Amino acid sequence: MSENTSINAAGEAVVKAEHEIGSGMSKKEAKRIRMETMSREELAYLRRKSIAEKVWPFFRFVILFGLGFVIMYPLIYMVSCTFRERSDMNDPTVMWIPRHYTLSIIKETIQAMDFWKTLRTTLVLNIGCSLVQVISCAITGYGFARFKFKGKNLLFGIVIMMILVPTQVISLPLYVQFRYFGIRGLFTVNLIDNMLTMYLPALTANGIRSGLMILIFRQFFKGLPRELEDAAYIDGCGPFKTFIRVMVPNAASSFLTVFLFSVVWYWNDYYVSTTFFTNTKTVALMLTNLDSELKIRLFNDPTVQISPREEIVWKEAGCLLSIAPILVMYTFLQKYFTEGIERSGLVA
Repeated sequence: MSENTSINAAGEAVVKAEHEIGSGMSKKEAKRIRMETMSREELAYLRRKSIAEKVWPFFRFVILFGLGFVIMYPLIYMVSCTFRERSDMNDPTVMWIPRHYTLSIIKETIQAMDFWKTLRTTLVLNIGCSLVQVISCAITGYGFARFKFKGKNLLFGIVIMMILVPTQVISLPLYVQFRYFGIRGLFTVNLIDNMLTMYLPALTANGIRSGLMILIFRQFFKGLPRELEDAAYIDGCGPFKTFIRVMVPNAASSFLTVFLFSVVWYWNDYYVSTTFFTNTKTVALMLTNLDSELKIRLFNDPTVQISPREEIVWKEAGCLLSIAPILVMYTFLQKYFTEGIERSGLVA
């Protein structure tokens, strides 16, 4: 007898036993009677199933606990170091819970990073570039998804290359382009240390990770039914009006997903920022240069020697300040972000 036939027979035996036993029988007694009517193969199958049901929750707990520990450990350690004194770092008995609670470390870190001014500059640069990039990438992705034109495959191949080629490869040509921006022989403008060095690429769908954003929009718009556009064309809408009035409302979740991706990437960027900025400070740049800023702003001496172990408390406080706005934003937009991931082409 095959395993499937045995399972079906076991199910029929269970139904028959339930019919014969009646409602006054206890579950334990009913189970014993059912077991007596089963064959050896059926009993072996039930034993394997029972073992799997008991073992799998244990393994699932171990896997989830391990993943949770790997993800949460840095955050817990970060919070622990932020609210402890420097002397606790040299105390071997202090592991997670500080012996001396203090807010001075986070206040000194805010002072060293010039946090509120830096945060304002970062938001202007971050939110602005993200909004501009989302719009330009959405239009580009819609064009690749819905229109046929010469060189479409070649241009889309270039988009894929934007995902594969690292930023470091093109940073030097971009620096030269923005350093002597304009037309040689007529006029040139120095855009280094100007926010336009970030806004212009975002405006032309060439910002940070823009290739991936174009791909997400292309996948989403490609999955929408063609009848939506046909109905809009019948009502007298042109391609651009159709995009604004029909496609954009249906792609709201994808817009939010790409916007969150863009915000996080611009927020964490320091390589492109260090290439183009000298005086403009962002949160990522201030965190990168936190060692020198601490010596200058707190100790007024760039040559002062600070114990590496004690310096950890300021670095962890700086990391906590840096990720706090992103965590707050994600907390409020988590539901929409998850929906956007499911509806976009990322899981296709």
